[in-house]
This record gives sequence, C-alpha cells and structure tokens, in this order.
Amino acid sequence: MKIAIDAMGGDHAPKEIVLGAMEAIKQIDNLHISLVGNKEMIEEYLTNTERIDIIHADEVITGDDEPVRAVRRKKNSSLVLMAEEVKEKRADACISAGNTGALMSAGLFIVGRIPGIDRPALSPTLPTLDGKGFLMLDVGANVDAKPTHLLQYAIMGSIYAEQVRSISNPRVGLLNIGTEDGKGNDLTKKAFDLLKKAPINFVGNVEARDLLDGVADVVITDGFSGNIALKTIEGTASALFSMIKETFMSSMKTKLAAGLLKGDLKGLKDKLDYSEYGGAGLFGLAAPVIKAHGSSNHRAIYNAIKQACYMVDYNVTETIKATIAENQTTEEE
Repeated sequence: MKIAIDAMGGDHAPKEIVLGAMEAIKQIDNLHISLVGNKEMIEEYLTNTERIDIIHADEVITGDDEPVRAVRRKKNSSLVLMAEEVKEKRADACISAGNTGALMSAGLFIVGRIPGIDRPALSPTLPTLDGKGFLMLDVGANVDAKPTHLLQYAIMGSIYAEQVRSISNPRVGLLNIGTEDGKGNDLTKKAFDLLKKAPINFVGNVEARDLLDGVADVVITDGFSGNIALKTIEGTASALFSMIKETFMSSMKTKLAAGLLKGDLKGLKDKLDYSEYGGAGLFGLAAPVIKAHGSSNHRAIYNAIKQACYMVDYNVTETIKATIAENQTTEEE
C-alpha cells in the first residue's frame, strides 16, 4: 500500500508530518509513503528513509490562497502533486493538513468523484463521552445541500462506520431542531423521507445537544449547519479546558490539587482529542482523501495515515460505489 502525503500542509509542516510518517512506517507493515514537498526541508527531519521517498515540490498552497485558482495555477505545489500521485494510481490514498478548500478542489478536479455522487462530503469523527466517537458529514465541503445529497452522505457515512470503525449496523441520525418526525425546514423534512427508505439503520432526527452522548454513530447534515456544530464543539472543549486550567492555577491549594489530578485531567483531554480519530475523510471521491487538522501534530498525522490505510484495506471507495449504484437502480425501478 502506498500513501502520498502533502508534507508542506498545516501549521507544523514539515516537521510533524515527517515525524508522523516515520511513526506510521514503524507501526504499519507493507506501507510505503511518498512525502511531497521541499526536499531540503523534509530531509532536515527525515532520519529514517525505510519505505519513505520524497517527491520534490517547488510550490506550496497556503491558507491565504484562493482554492480553485491555486490548484489550477500552482501545478508544482505539494498538494497538487500529491493528488496527481493518486490520479495516476501511483498512490492508493492521500493526506493533507493544508488548505481545506484547495484539497477539496484537488479532490474534485484531479482525483475525481465516484460515479453517482453529486457532491463529496467532509467527514470528521468527533468524540463522545463513552469514547466511541461519531462520524459527522458534511461539515463544510458544501454550504448548500439538496435532500439527495444528504441521502448520499448517509449511505457513505454508514459504509465507513461499518467497514472502517467496525460498528455493526451503525445508527444514522439526521441533525435537526427536534427529534419528532416532521420537524425542521424543507431540506430536513424531505431528507427525512428519503433516509427512511435508504439501505441504512436510520434512527430519525437527533439534536445537537445529544451528539456527545453518542445518540448516533453517524450524523447527517448540510455543510453550513455541520460546520457550525463542529466549531461549537471545538470551541466549547477549548474554553472548558481553559477555565479548568485557570481555576487550578488560581491558588496554591488548587495547584496542589492539579498535581494530584494531573493524570485524570490528561485522560479527560485525550478523550476529547480529535487527533485520536485521525482526520476528516472527503467521502465521495474516487480514492481515499484525508484532510488532517491544520494544527496536527505527529500523533494526528500518524492516526490520519492509519485511517487512510483502513479505507484502502476495507475497500471503502468500492463499497460506496457499488451501494450508490444499487440504490440508484432501485429508485429507477
């Protein structure tokens, strides 16, 4: 198996990307990694070249670049060359912690879509209180969506949860303003009717306040609402830990208490750590494409590589392709 990685994408590139790649090679058999980026900068941190090669790239797509224009103009950028490796079938999957919009554009224009998928979805796995996590899609790849798009998201998310996350008969919920049937706007009402007939374990509407309680294994929504929900969860977790830290640092007594609870607090933080779940998959593309968090450290990159490997090993793309085709045939009949 071969994975191509944009070594120049993200806040801590290329150091953390290189360290994550070396860890993956150490832990995963039969894996070959191509690091795409500035050769000299990569070699500064690459201390083990076993099953790792470098593809030199002269350009970098930054967070300030306009996504579509950057992909079209910066042909020699690390992100574009990475996607080309997948297109030419020299790599089975690719990963970047760089510009999300540019990765989406490269996925669409270079890697290509699965036949029958109208719009790919950006799909991270988010933490739950029981530590199992849930998949949410879409969280921003498409701000607007049609009911048929949400149906496709549900099918793709269910397949991923079952094949990669090993969840038997995963529960699929539709994010809404209430749990009752008939709730919501025109989009959610129409999507609800489609999801009831889909080849998935649809459990109905779910509310945002119940997401971290594990109310569903897969949560479906449009990219606008999904992105707001994602940022709210991230912001709340960050604010919560800031308040806890401030409280424990307020006096000598609380500092002593913090010392005693250090291990427990770290365990709590790890439970809410996105890096333990890998990156966000761009589901609906012709090969696995993973968007790692922009602030990913080597641990997050390692987990994103594991995630990509699972998607390849369990033929997630082919299963999605076959299920979508079968569902379309059923609808036509």
